[in-house]
Amino acid sequence: MSELHWTHHKIIDRLEEAAGTLRRLPDKKLQELKSNWPETIPTWGEYGSDEIRLRLGPPSPDAIDRMDQTLGWLRWLEPAQARLVWARAERIPWKLILRQLGGGRETARQKLRAALSIIVSHLNHLS
Repeated sequence: MSELHWTHHKIIDRLEEAAGTLRRLPDKKLQELKSNWPETIPTWGEYGSDEIRLRLGPPSPDAIDRMDQTLGWLRWLEPAQARLVWARAERIPWKLILRQLGGGRETARQKLRAALSIIVSHLNHLS
């Protein structure tokens, strides 16, 4: 996907989409545990109403391609920057991020903006 002008917001949107796509990929452990019996659909009574979790279906091939491309952007960053950017893409609260980073919230936001600027610079230069 070739954009004319990448911005921090476009980068964040793509990173969040990539994190969501990664979560939607099938779990390898589940694939190994399949049997030859047909799948049954549980009835409402077999679950407590609190236990039901709805999941989106598997991601589209286009979403997987975008995820692969987006994950490649992280190679332009230092490891600590990549961890920070990915933590925010996964919407991990600042409070938890700050426990690992140390320092204040504004410092962490500045580090995030600096990392996003590196990605923006690379993408706009490539376009």
